[in-house]
Formats: sequence, structure tokens, C-alpha cells
Amino acid sequence: QVQLVESGGGLVQAGGSLRLSCAASRSIFSIAAMGWYRQAPGKQRELVARISTALSTYYADSVKGRFTISRDNAKSTVYLQMNSLKPEDTAIYYCNAEIVSTNYWGRGTQVTVSS
Repeated sequence: QVQLVESGGGLVQAGGSLRLSCAASRSIFSIAAMGWYRQAPGKQRELVARISTALSTYYADSVKGRFTISRDNAKSTVYLQMNSLKPEDTAIYYCNAEIVSTNYWGRGTQVTVSS
């Protein structure tokens, strides 16, 4: 059974930082591209950042220069370091694991940025 468990969300003031973590099942982590998505109230879920097994990364334009995605294969964990947070970053953040055409999702962690 594939499990993705997010942690690290919370309430932070604008300009602050948070680090999200996603612990994944060891059985899939080494072969999965990992990503972070977010969904704000009334909006569609959107890709924030993604990291491949070869460590190539992608970032949404809205977070470039502020967010950093990384993965620790030894710990089967992917991280999202979020700096210079803005109120518009407020959303539920979901961890995603993609293996070929199959996607797995965590339950999400709330990030709230106050102005």
C-alpha cells in the first residue's frame, strides 16, 4: 500500500518561511517523480514544484525563487522549503508521487499566510 504523509504546514506571517515534508512508502519512492500541489478555496489544484528521480526540478512561475523542492532518498522523504511567503500562497498543499501514469496523493497539509 502506497502512503504519503505530509507535515509542516501551519500559520505564518507574510515574509516568513515554512518547510513541508512528505514521507513516502519506501517501495515507491526511488522510482517516483515527486511533487507538491496546492489548492486554494474556490480554485483548482495546481502544481507548485516537482522533482524527478534524476533530480531535475520544475517550479510554477508564482513560486520561482522563493520555494525549493528536494528529496532525500535515504529517508524516502520529499521537502518543500517555502520562503518569502505571501498571503496568496495560502492553500492546502498536497504531496504527489507519480510512477509512469499512476498518481498517488497525500491527504494534504494546510498552509495559511497572514498579511
